[in-house]
Amino acid sequence: MDRRDFLNDVACASLALGGALGPAGRLLGQTAINHPGRIDVHHHYVPPFREGPTWIWSPEIALEDMDRNNVATAILSGVSFPEPLNDGTPAARDLARRVNEYVATLAEQNPGRFGLFAAMPLADTDGSLNEIEYAFDTLKADGVTIQSSAAEMWPGDPSQMPVFEELNRRQITVFLHPNTTPFCCTNPPGVPHNVSEFDNDVNRAVLSLMWNGVFTNYPDINFIVAHTGGTVPALAGRIQDRVPKDRPDLYPHGALDKMRRLYLEIGHASFPWVVKAALEFSGPSRLLFGTDYPVESHEVTTRHIPALGLSADVLYALDRGNAERLFPRHRA
Repeated sequence: MDRRDFLNDVACASLALGGALGPAGRLLGQTAINHPGRIDVHHHYVPPFREGPTWIWSPEIALEDMDRNNVATAILSGVSFPEPLNDGTPAARDLARRVNEYVATLAEQNPGRFGLFAAMPLADTDGSLNEIEYAFDTLKADGVTIQSSAAEMWPGDPSQMPVFEELNRRQITVFLHPNTTPFCCTNPPGVPHNVSEFDNDVNRAVLSLMWNGVFTNYPDINFIVAHTGGTVPALAGRIQDRVPKDRPDLYPHGALDKMRRLYLEIGHASFPWVVKAALEFSGPSRLLFGTDYPVESHEVTTRHIPALGLSADVLYALDRGNAERLFPRHRA
């Protein structure tokens, strides 16, 4: 964590805990005056040309629900097709191109309302590099989505390093989302994956990125981890004590400084005890608003926010201020 982030987090924490330090608000650089609406970084779309989950989603329905819940902008991510996207075939390249163009068209038709986390066929290095170039140079994407696991790999697999090198060169933001079909582990009979394995697999993805040096070698990538970080904050201390002691090149200051740089979005994980732990772990400048819509309703997340007891400045940072730093084109 660099000095600017440290000072910002200290200032934000003083506000979140009820402090009244004058410089804190200036460090945040945001106010709650004339709130222009939230930025949702965890909003899924359903492309009309693919069969898949029975979520009720269309741009029109989404915009109506966004307006009812004070969401100004949703950065759309597609996560209902992880395996077809990552099977290494030409069809996967075609799928990535088609869904990215679909969302880019929605954003163009609805200025300021939709953004794009581009899909890329991560198991296909050349395909991913080609799609990154097209998504950012032509479609003007906001970032990319990667799955916690797909094609029987976690992100951070050595084969994927050229992709992370390019993401780092472009200083791209990556949204790390759990896969619906983790390939390694299962819950007890009758317990669905979305009870716990989603968040456990997010943690495994973070471990893969850390153990393979992605966080250290590509420091200009900003990673957003879904569901307030899954199990990462709870296990961070144990992870800190388990990273290899003979790799100062990868962990010059241990693991905590890497994990505390992660951005955590609160979709279906805005419970007071979870968010308070995240504030203690990462600081208010790393917390982002998200909903997991339409898998979950907006209210599943928003109904818990009043109980957080956040100051006006920290609430603004959560709602949109932190996202505006990551995605400048969505600044009010």
